Amino acid sequence: MHQTLEFVVRHGYLLLFLWILAEQAALPLPSIPLLLAAGALIHDGRMHLAPVILLGVMASLLADNGWYQLGRHRGSRVLNFLCRIALEPDSCVRRTESAFLRYGSRSLLLAKFVPGLNAAATPLAGISGMSLPRFLLFDTLGALLWISSYTLAGYVFAGQLEKVFTYAEQMGAWLGIVIALLLAGWIAWKFIQRRRFLRKLQVSRITVDELRGRLDAGEDVVILDVRSGLETGHAIPGALRIPIEELNGRHLDIPRDRDIVLFCS
Repeated sequence: MHQTLEFVVRHGYLLLFLWILAEQAALPLPSIPLLLAAGALIHDGRMHLAPVILLGVMASLLADNGWYQLGRHRGSRVLNFLCRIALEPDSCVRRTESAFLRYGSRSLLLAKFVPGLNAAATPLAGISGMSLPRFLLFDTLGALLWISSYTLAGYVFAGQLEKVFTYAEQMGAWLGIVIALLLAGWIAWKFIQRRRFLRKLQVSRITVDELRGRLDAGEDVVILDVRSGLETGHAIPGALRIPIEELNGRHLDIPRDRDIVLFCS
């Protein structure tokens, strides 16, 4: 543990920059412990506040701008990619879309504090057509708020963190083993949840050909298009179009006396 802290002191600024850059690029590397440690080291005079804030914001903006450009030029395919690599069920992206549609650019201010929203908010900004200057303004403020909050927490609770480091040093290698087991267990549980979700969803699906056959047979089936307002695509002839973010207010428009087929992407 002592060697680890010395490594952080010697390479702290570069490590912080690369770590935040990797996390914001969607790698599973939590930056919060590193920001807390940076705050504690600032308290001890072994690091300085300005470089920590500046490099953290720069790393965040660099990764976020990449996701913004991908969202702007690739559209919903970026969200589909995020959904495939995420451990959370596919509905996490849909909830993020609803939040973004409700709060717009303001959602970028708190996006980094919310799991799921952090990953999808920046490409959603590009998909929604938000201008680059507006995106950079709100994303910079959000990154500044996020980095400053955890760095300040590390500074204020430096004494308590020092005790944690002392206990961790006493535990030695056992601490790493415990953390690795907990992380592996969490990932396994999330993977199991995702598989259950997909299995449950699979049994309720209907193919395009099956739907066409039912319509050709004269069955009275309602096609409900619930694609969000951020998604662009061809309209479905005869479908009832209610974006998912409007379902609560327009649910009475949906017939209750026949089968309903939902279309989303």
